[in-house]
Amino acid sequence: MVGPLVRALFSTTRKSISYSSSTSSYLKPFLHARAFSAATATAAASATEHGGALDPNRLRNVAVIAHVDHGKTTLMDRLLRQCGADIPHERALDSNQLEKERGITIASKITSISWKENELNMVDTPGHADFGGEVERVVGMVEGAILVVDAGEGPLAQTKFVLAKALRYGLRPILLLNKVDRPSVSEERCDEVESLVFDLFANLGASEEQLDFPVLYASAKEGWASSTFTKNPPADAKNMSQLLDAIVKYVPPPTASLGEPFRMLVSMMEKDDYVGRILTGRITSGVVRINDRVHGLRDSDSGVVKIEDGKIVKIRKNKGMVSFDVDCAGAGDIISVAGLKSPSIGHTIANVEVMTPLPTVELDPPTISMTFGVNDSPLAGLDGSQLTGGKIGDRLLAEAETNLAINVIPGLAESYEVQGRGELQLGILLENMRRESFELSVSPPKVMYKTENGVKLEPIEEVTIEVNEEHVGLVMEALSHRRAEVTDMGPVPGNFGRTRMTLTCPSRGLVGYRSVFSSDTRGTGFMHRAFMAYEKYRGPLGNVRKGVLVSCARGTITSYALVSLEPRGTLFVTPGVEAYDGMIVGEHSRDTDLDVNPVRNKALTNIRSAGNDENVKLSPPRRMTLEEAIGYVASDELIEVTPNHIRLRKRYLDSNKRKTMSKRPKE
Repeated sequence: MVGPLVRALFSTTRKSISYSSSTSSYLKPFLHARAFSAATATAAASATEHGGALDPNRLRNVAVIAHVDHGKTTLMDRLLRQCGADIPHERALDSNQLEKERGITIASKITSISWKENELNMVDTPGHADFGGEVERVVGMVEGAILVVDAGEGPLAQTKFVLAKALRYGLRPILLLNKVDRPSVSEERCDEVESLVFDLFANLGASEEQLDFPVLYASAKEGWASSTFTKNPPADAKNMSQLLDAIVKYVPPPTASLGEPFRMLVSMMEKDDYVGRILTGRITSGVVRINDRVHGLRDSDSGVVKIEDGKIVKIRKNKGMVSFDVDCAGAGDIISVAGLKSPSIGHTIANVEVMTPLPTVELDPPTISMTFGVNDSPLAGLDGSQLTGGKIGDRLLAEAETNLAINVIPGLAESYEVQGRGELQLGILLENMRRESFELSVSPPKVMYKTENGVKLEPIEEVTIEVNEEHVGLVMEALSHRRAEVTDMGPVPGNFGRTRMTLTCPSRGLVGYRSVFSSDTRGTGFMHRAFMAYEKYRGPLGNVRKGVLVSCARGTITSYALVSLEPRGTLFVTPGVEAYDGMIVGEHSRDTDLDVNPVRNKALTNIRSAGNDENVKLSPPRRMTLEEAIGYVASDELIEVTPNHIRLRKRYLDSNKRKTMSKRPKE
């Protein structure tokens, strides 16, 4: 999913234009397209030459990469504001609703800013490893990268992940030590972090040129960057000028020729109701103009395949927070075009005389899979309107088309195997679907194994954990059951009483551990993980979860029944909620499942009581988010996802069927 920013390439904000409510709907996009401000039009005109194609030597294409929460999107806000863009709110590029709610970047965003006669195309990327496909797709479009590292925390697991992607493409990153204004950050600490980053570069096989990276210090929150260490720069230097100058100085311009035939590799795609597919990428060579005849190409096992012939009907660029049409764009620039119906991400758009596609981006393989199917519970169809297997399949295939990090494989009985990078990535997809009124049942995540030379391999992740000293033993014990191995352990610089551990752990062992970790550390610890490699299978996991309380009756849950069930374990439900046979209503205090009746009513007699029923007091239930539910369910269980509810249930609702299936050998 490319997200709202790229959608803005073909529609400006409604605030910039007013029209009669009777205006025909088919005219609105054309009115919107003409509605950008006079200032933007002037900027667009001044930034173009030779009929609209910029000199490639004036271009700089840069990606901002970092670990989660190290300040990428805030930095982008300050750079945009420095160059005159109107920022409507903080973290302006995180415009997707889920990005705003969760405070993380999910989809890559592209915009441009002008600085001293140069045009800087900036790409904001996600920092979470689950969205690594977004980084892999766009890092091939740029010639440089800004590696943002928290000066207090130093490089963490996902810093290594995103940096490896940049180094693989031969980029020479600029190191930006962010948050140096914090009291705990000293010049000595910055020197330590710089040494750690240098070691990280060396371990990842960086070249001598890449190891000679420039270093800057910044506080994105306060809006300044400096080439020398300071915690409070002079008033006239409290801006991002030094970082922008460093980009122009250290990032090479794209090596591209305006005289060659037009070729562009599609890196991002979105669908628009009016103009069809919006294809975004960097022009590798040549110049493209409105009405040019082009075709789509791709490589296949049998050779080059021509996908479609067509013509360019729109060319759009982003400038700050707005977008505008251009008549022409040249080599090295990042643009969006419309006019073709079939090409997708990884395909080449080129002039009709070109018959050689560009090399495609190599993506890391998916590591987990989940099965999405029709909701067949007794309460199906009460919340959502998108219920059938066909609707679910169409939605998943559309997602796979715009997000190459997700694979969709049709299965049996209107079910689909969805392969991805992690629980968070698939959880975001599920959350989007339930907000679109889908109902579906989802299996627990399964790790995707490999076999090489007769040896079973599994995905191993690198985990960085920081906790208070009193919680170290509890965390170590829990991870030992999950086949984790400690590789490094020591105190956290500048944080007395805190311990940082680096471990390697199988992906299957980390499924569902985040909520356990949060509970064990009383919310004071943090954990980050990133895919490392496929290694030899480490054996079965220990006991990582208790049994569950399973409803054996259908009806409305009563307080009377829950009072007697509370001593049996932790409840997930409240009185007044509907339950059915096979629905999970709580966690058992023991390792075995227990069938219970949560809808039982008190037997009525002709003997009056002194109001005992009104004095029932229940402990608050454990409410599960979608990600927690994905990590919690066992192999014989499912998640029932609807627009208004997230329920846990057994795969087989009938208790006799469950007993029969439990006797079969498990994986």
